[in-house]
Amino acid sequence: MHKSNIMKSNAFKATVIALLLSGCATQSPTLSSGNVEYGDSKAVETLTNEFGSTDLQAIAESMASSLLQSPALFAKSRPLVTVAEVKNRTSEYIDTKSVTDSIRTKIVKSGMVRFAVDTSAMQTQVDELTRQNQTGLYKKSKSKKMGNMEGADFRIEGTITSIVKRAGDVKDVYYKFSLQLVDIESGTMEWADEKEIRKTSNKSMF
Repeated sequence: MHKSNIMKSNAFKATVIALLLSGCATQSPTLSSGNVEYGDSKAVETLTNEFGSTDLQAIAESMASSLLQSPALFAKSRPLVTVAEVKNRTSEYIDTKSVTDSIRTKIVKSGMVRFAVDTSAMQTQVDELTRQNQTGLYKKSKSKKMGNMEGADFRIEGTITSIVKRAGDVKDVYYKFSLQLVDIESGTMEWADEKEIRKTSNKSMF
């Protein structure tokens, strides 16, 4: 390539790179339709009397605080805990995994407890170990070996139930969230607690 053409090519590349870098440094504009705004994620939500974000936060805070005071968790250093699916026995859809995820997050932050892979994620764990050990894609010295997973010391399990009653324009919903900590080896329940929530709404007649 002619020397002048090379210089032109290099100059063009430098210009493109400069434009890309300046574009990355520029703050993206805020797009808005005028109908959406951010709110406080911790604000009390009372749009309906169905299970909502405030209920989830209240349950997670109460259960995590109670569990971290359980003597069972102090019996050994940083016990290993797994989480079973919370059974939803209400008449409405409730993402119970989101509730237990919030509880687990708060407990993990304490540094007192470790969590094993729960039943819903176990297949992903097995697939990863299988890929590292049986596909030939990884160095044997670098792959994680089969048979070294730790068995959990405790299992967290629970249920959420509700009672719904109506009288004229009034609708009353009572929720009860129950959680237990079970010693997996002995099968004994080492801790249990409940969180109760009542929500009442009045539908005006038109």
